Amino acid sequence: MGRNQTTWEQLGELPVRETLDSGLEVVVLPKSGLKKTYATYATHYGSIDSHFIRPDTGEQVDVPDGIAHFLEHKMYEKPEGRDVFERFAELGAYTNAYTEYTSTTFLFSATSEIPDCLDTLMRLVEEPHFTPENVEKEKGIIEQEIRMYLDMPGDRVRSNLMHALYQKNPVRLDIAGSVESIRTITPENLYVCYNTFYHPSNMVMFVAGDVEPGRIIDHVATVEKARHLAPSGRIGRIFPVEPAEVQKKRVEQIMPVAAPLWLMGYKDLTVGLTGADLLRHDIIRGMMWSLILGPASKLYNDLYQSGLISERFYAHYTSAATYGLSMLGGETPDPEKLEAVLLERLPQEPFKPEDLERLKKKEIGEFVSLFENLEDLAYAFNAFHFRGIDLALIPELLHRITVDDLEQARREHLKESARAVSVVLPPREGGAAHAATSH
Repeated sequence: MGRNQTTWEQLGELPVRETLDSGLEVVVLPKSGLKKTYATYATHYGSIDSHFIRPDTGEQVDVPDGIAHFLEHKMYEKPEGRDVFERFAELGAYTNAYTEYTSTTFLFSATSEIPDCLDTLMRLVEEPHFTPENVEKEKGIIEQEIRMYLDMPGDRVRSNLMHALYQKNPVRLDIAGSVESIRTITPENLYVCYNTFYHPSNMVMFVAGDVEPGRIIDHVATVEKARHLAPSGRIGRIFPVEPAEVQKKRVEQIMPVAAPLWLMGYKDLTVGLTGADLLRHDIIRGMMWSLILGPASKLYNDLYQSGLISERFYAHYTSAATYGLSMLGGETPDPEKLEAVLLERLPQEPFKPEDLERLKKKEIGEFVSLFENLEDLAYAFNAFHFRGIDLALIPELLHRITVDDLEQARREHLKESARAVSVVLPPREGGAAHAATSH
């Protein structure tokens, strides 16, 4: 359907992209001289997509929470016991997969046998095999995984914060779902989700390495043509309206930790952005946190010198079209004092033009280095692709950010009504761990 070459001018990179007759977009970035080739096959389908309208029937569908992650696991099981991991190992390749809020990605890295690796990757993603027996078996495996996360303090403090920040948006739910929700998953549920979200029109393949783009695209196109698929209609994704206020102001949980874990979050009330608007929104909020609470900031160093935080303390912003939030925290000996200091100083820390210019140079350097790390590059490409963002826009948007932009973001984002705190505390003397409490 037309092969296009676009230049990421800042670096002279030449990705080649083509949308195949099936609707699949294939993007190949040649990297001459690199020994490793990295490939991803990703679908715009994640844990928050549990309520949707099928494009083939117009039917409105509700499926159990955690089904996207469950489906990712099941794609590795094939008829007659064929082992995809074993096949990749025979080819000298590494494979993995992961599910996030808005996407699911399958990948391999290899130094040779690239066409065979691509064939294996496509078979992995394009040959579903769900039976009552293998679905029931998988429930036990994932239930163990969920229970393991329930015993991990770092996971609990974050999960509790998401439940506190959000009242209705499904981003509040754990990606793997709950023990109760996965027990209700059926093969029929899985096939409905697979046929809806694993259609080529909803997917992208990204390949980077010392490869010839035309040969890669032709190879993938030949395999796709044999599937006899045409582009599908638009998937209707249904999300509840999220209130401005948080669900709970504070959640505390007692767990066996040496020191308290503390997280504070701010729910972003500006949602619905896509493309360049979303990218600019993200960049501004990310730079805001870097200047206020990055390792080079005065506030960070004051907190570190006082012993309130460790070097693992972080502050960052993340978003998609339907949600956005900031999360900051880490281990601290005094959660209440840390919170009090931050609430006093976050609105007051100055944004200095010279600090902003230094940060821009740092961000440009990290952007340039991204193209030398194929794994990070593929991750970034997929994350931006499904949000309608072209990586090439980053340098230009970075240059245009001003101190006024940062001040406006702080005023809009750091609202008390949109703030919540999650704390995991060590057991009291003679006390036992107990479930989360809120107030």
